[in-house]
Amino acid sequence: MRIELSVRDQLISTYGKQLAKLGDKADRALARAMNHTGRKARTQVRRALATQTGLARKTIVKAVREVRAKPQSLSYILRTRGGDISLKYFKPRETRAGVTAAPFGKRQLFAGTFVKGGRFPGRVTLDMGGHVYRNIEGGKWGGRVELVDSGVVIPEQLVTGATARSWEHLIASDLVPRVGHELKRILSK
Repeated sequence: MRIELSVRDQLISTYGKQLAKLGDKADRALARAMNHTGRKARTQVRRALATQTGLARKTIVKAVREVRAKPQSLSYILRTRGGDISLKYFKPRETRAGVTAAPFGKRQLFAGTFVKGGRFPGRVTLDMGGHVYRNIEGGKWGGRVELVDSGVVIPEQLVTGATARSWEHLIASDLVPRVGHELKRILSK
């Protein structure tokens, strides 16, 4: 999944004469403007995505990558991939009733799940990577467990809610003025 920034008709109508005057250098100016604005938008998207999903910012930074615009391909892309994220990444805490974790930034109880083994209160950490599990055999220990996921899918969250609005708002407010800045910079040389 990705969100993309590309040249719009608005740029042509606003800066058409300057772009025509620059010729081949126009693509370089547009790529610089798109990369500058795209990096600013990437920062806002990462912040919004961390809040929206409940994931740590460092996890979001690893998950959301950029593909910068080049004069040959005037397109700035934020790219991410992946599926349903394990509850391990949402600060799980074990209680008698199950594990609590905070997907989507809201702590909730996942009844019948566990991170540790043994009887309360002397439970011990299992060597299972910190993941949250549920017994498959109807609550009884049968030796079979399943991994419990959070329902958070970063690619879906990237293009919805506050994250998508932060991208669209920054691009709408900053891209056209930044193109003007880059054109002025090249034309003044």
